[in-house]
Amino acid sequence: MQPQETIERFGYRQELRRGIGLADMVFYGLIFMVPIAPFAIFGDVYHVSKGMPALAYLIGMVALLFTAASYAQMVKAFPLSGSVYNYAGRGIAPPVGFMTGWAILLDYILAPTLLYLMASIAMNATVPAVPVWAWLIMFVVVNTVINLRGIRMTVSLTKAMIVAQLIVLALFLLVGVWAITQGKGHGFSLDPLFNSETFSWPLVFGAVSFAVLSFLGFDGISLLAEESKGGSAQVARAMRLALALAGVLFITQVWVAALLVPDPAALLADGDHSRAFFDVAAVAGGSWLANLTSIATAISWGLANTMVAQVGVSRLLYAMARDRQLPAFLAKVSVKHSVPANATMLVAALSVVLGVWMANIDDGVNLLVSLINMGALIAFVVLHVAVIVHYVVRRRSTDLWSHLIMPLIGVTILIYVVINASILAQRLGLIWLGIGALILIILYALGRRPNLSGLTE
Repeated sequence: MQPQETIERFGYRQELRRGIGLADMVFYGLIFMVPIAPFAIFGDVYHVSKGMPALAYLIGMVALLFTAASYAQMVKAFPLSGSVYNYAGRGIAPPVGFMTGWAILLDYILAPTLLYLMASIAMNATVPAVPVWAWLIMFVVVNTVINLRGIRMTVSLTKAMIVAQLIVLALFLLVGVWAITQGKGHGFSLDPLFNSETFSWPLVFGAVSFAVLSFLGFDGISLLAEESKGGSAQVARAMRLALALAGVLFITQVWVAALLVPDPAALLADGDHSRAFFDVAAVAGGSWLANLTSIATAISWGLANTMVAQVGVSRLLYAMARDRQLPAFLAKVSVKHSVPANATMLVAALSVVLGVWMANIDDGVNLLVSLINMGALIAFVVLHVAVIVHYVVRRRSTDLWSHLIMPLIGVTILIYVVINASILAQRLGLIWLGIGALILIILYALGRRPNLSGLTE
């Protein structure tokens, strides 16, 4: 890492330990996204996209590659923990940074809750004697203990978990392709990628707003900027690699799965689609493959993904707290393990409370999905704007491709996705932003206007 990338020039002390390499960060991003993430939401994406899940994931990957490019530009300018919160605050203005951090909090805080809840529901279906709330608490406790031990332990365990996921995915793909060659399913077809009979842009982008859930987490790599051994260049490269690798895996698995759907008409109709992928696995290889993919999904979402999700949100809370935009106790770093311990514990407590609550209300999972996606999409839109303001408006950059054209393409795609998202998601997103605006007004009234350390440097 170059000296000019040290965080002291922004007025901060280096408290987090720099010990993460490129491979570690790519693994972190992949495990955050979960290579087998489509297992859990395949039925919903297939339903919303009218049988074109591969196209939904392809467009989602392209859209977020533009977002990753903007992240790369901003992490180069501001190699700090805090992700889009810091980039919007320093690239545009501190109040914008607060509101953007507030928007992305909707994603980061609720993501662990959603993952814990879905994993607990899956495990409860496998072992009904253990209630959902008990599974949820167990997952939270295990992950919190691991994360409090330090980032190196988290990275080491996630490597083992991602290898296990890739083995399960490889088994599904091998068995699935073999089943297709043996006449099972509907034979090879391009329909999962493009079907002229059902295609329409609003329809596909509506599906993208759901499929993008699988990609959320690639941006979490930027939260580790202060723990990266290779500085901003390493962070940017890791984000692009993780996103591209995940996109290829997502597109491949949903394409094979779409060709093996036992009853396409039923899946396109309204109803419960939560077991759609496991029904496909049963067609491909029988009950053993269905059980294997089901258990792998539960463990991946309940342990692997939530482990890194908890890491990500704790770093965001830490970054906002040290700038006095959240309570100061969240900026406390463990001297022994160099992790934001209080922020990690708060995320654990919120996950338990919100998870148990959502488990007892109707359609709690879909409510969480809507909130998470909308928070992330809003923050990504602001990120692109921050690139333009920081580089083109302020610094008069002549690299118009990187600092103007690419951000404009990215923001256009994302706005179109937001417009075609569900009405519920749009309304909940506006309500959340309204709450953030109220808090911002209160901060100003108390004389604690948003101010980022070293902003004038």
